[in-house]
Amino acid sequence: MAQSPRPLQLITRLVDGRICAYDLAADARGVLSPAMVFRPSPEDDVVDHAVAAGLQHAYYTTLNAAVCVTADGAEVWRSQFEPQSNQQHGHRPSCVLSRDERVVWVYRPDAMAGRNRPDQWVALDAEAGAVIAQADLQTVGHGGQQLRHPASDQVLLDVGEGQDGSVIYRASLTRGRMDLICYPWSDRCLIDLAPDGHHFMTVHHEQADIAIHTYPDGEVTFSLSVDAFGHDPDEIYVEWSGGYLNPDTVIVTLTGETEDEQEWFRHYRVDVRSGQVRTEFDARSDNPYDIQPLGDGTWLTTDSSGHPNRWTDS
Repeated sequence: MAQSPRPLQLITRLVDGRICAYDLAADARGVLSPAMVFRPSPEDDVVDHAVAAGLQHAYYTTLNAAVCVTADGAEVWRSQFEPQSNQQHGHRPSCVLSRDERVVWVYRPDAMAGRNRPDQWVALDAEAGAVIAQADLQTVGHGGQQLRHPASDQVLLDVGEGQDGSVIYRASLTRGRMDLICYPWSDRCLIDLAPDGHHFMTVHHEQADIAIHTYPDGEVTFSLSVDAFGHDPDEIYVEWSGGYLNPDTVIVTLTGETEDEQEWFRHYRVDVRSGQVRTEFDARSDNPYDIQPLGDGTWLTTDSSGHPNRWTDS
């Protein structure tokens, strides 16, 4: 049975080589101070990261491993990606903690890493690092965004295959077995999950439109092409950014160029109940990708210090 949604508590950022965890439940605004700072092993270049709610452990991926450390940098466990890859560019393993924090979900772009095998999605025991379940994926991805469902043990994975498109998977664990579902598209990029988990947002890989889907089946409730925002679809594109500002509003980003070939972008509010475009949205950032809506009427940008800056819609 689905559990009731739990508010987002922690987010992480890599600042000056340290993994910083920020407590969103504290309801702070402005530039956030980390509740805890974790020091990765000195030889590791961190690619992705997550921190448990108790602030005792951080989990991160490198090009060749998933690692768990304590706040003082002591290594708890290390799960190596074998064989070691000598590819330095083009593949970025990712990780996310399950909702109950017992599992570390790791996406391994093994094909691009030159490991002579398909990409892998692996569920690791968060306490010991042992493999609980593992699945071959039919992708050759550069990286993968993972989003955990807010009211169940399911996780979504969006594998980006560059010019070949994007593939979205859904998985959960049942008695040590991975139940894996692949959505029937290769041309939609996952952007965000609704705060209640009932819908999710995608952008077409060719940046032609945005769509809102029901969860978990993926049926489209509505889609909006560029012309719905009053722009020319031959010249303007939807960016792969934005998300749920609150349960009833998503932020959609459009981009184009001036006659002087200067890039511009604009954010718009869209009502997810009616599918109507509302007003423009000031994200307080000059970077179209530097916006992380949190689903509660607030969003994050990045301060010059590297720490997140939390803004409110009210």
